Amino acid sequence: MNYILAIESSCDETAAAVLKDGKELLSNIVATQIDIHKTYGGVVPEAASRAHLLSVRPVIEQAMQQAGINYQDLSAVAVTYGPGLAGSLLVGVNAAKGLAAGLGKPLIGVNHIEGHIYANWLLETEPLFPALCLIVSGGHTDLVLIKDHGLYQRLGGTLDDAAGEAFDKASRVLGLPYPGGPSIEKAAQNGKAFLKLPRAWLKNTYNFSFSGLKSAIVRAVQDGDIVNAQDGAASFQEAVCDVLIKKTLDAAQRYQVKNILLAGGVAANKALRHGFTNQSSVVVFRPPIKLCTDNAAFIAAAAYQKYLKEQFADNSLDVCPNLKLI
Repeated sequence: MNYILAIESSCDETAAAVLKDGKELLSNIVATQIDIHKTYGGVVPEAASRAHLLSVRPVIEQAMQQAGINYQDLSAVAVTYGPGLAGSLLVGVNAAKGLAAGLGKPLIGVNHIEGHIYANWLLETEPLFPALCLIVSGGHTDLVLIKDHGLYQRLGGTLDDAAGEAFDKASRVLGLPYPGGPSIEKAAQNGKAFLKLPRAWLKNTYNFSFSGLKSAIVRAVQDGDIVNAQDGAASFQEAVCDVLIKKTLDAAQRYQVKNILLAGGVAANKALRHGFTNQSSVVVFRPPIKLCTDNAAFIAAAAYQKYLKEQFADNSLDVCPNLKLI
């Protein structure tokens, strides 16, 4: 048996989790900062790092207590070292390095984006290779072909704004509260997608672009084309999901993948999840909503594969705010 303690602090969630044998999640604790940042309508980096400093030790202790094991029972300590906010990442990395050194346990550095992908390996059935993953979050929108554990090919990605960033912008324009993604989804449930907003198809590529859509929603509000926020939210959500789903399904057919995986905070959007289920002939993996948003469980799942290959870091591990998956 092996036990991996994982720590996640890349943005505004302080999280810790314990995973047994790469599959059994013994604990998954998340301390959110939404109440801190909603006043500003977005994450304030300095405030985020200060909050992490206050939360990281209690979150780790709670994760260990809930897991019911001792620190010496751990096989390794894993941590997100990028991408993300530098100050926030430093809190988690330093905590993990201190723990690993003090316990004499291996240290594993994990790419946050790879962690999102591995939320799909915490489900009852594991995905089959080759698989296609749509990663959609506040900072990322990428289509990645996964040939095996750790073997990735980026097929395309956003040329400007990430889908989650576009949701946040639209939410502010429509006068909806922070965070934008959940607010758009909630408002859209009571609205009608009557407004024909533009889709950037970028033909013959698997790239995305949402800057034009953001501009269109701003103009629609200014011109009075949107009568209420609910209809605006429904129209905007439909436009984003339409592009994400159709381009992903096209890539899945071209590369003859066995499974489609959803990952990232925007993968929690119910319209996106249902759209894939209803339109895809390929089995679609959809992690539970609590595993789509930032947490340490998926960091532990990604770390498990590195543990098996003994891909350990040393005490020189440093944060990499702009870390790439590929």
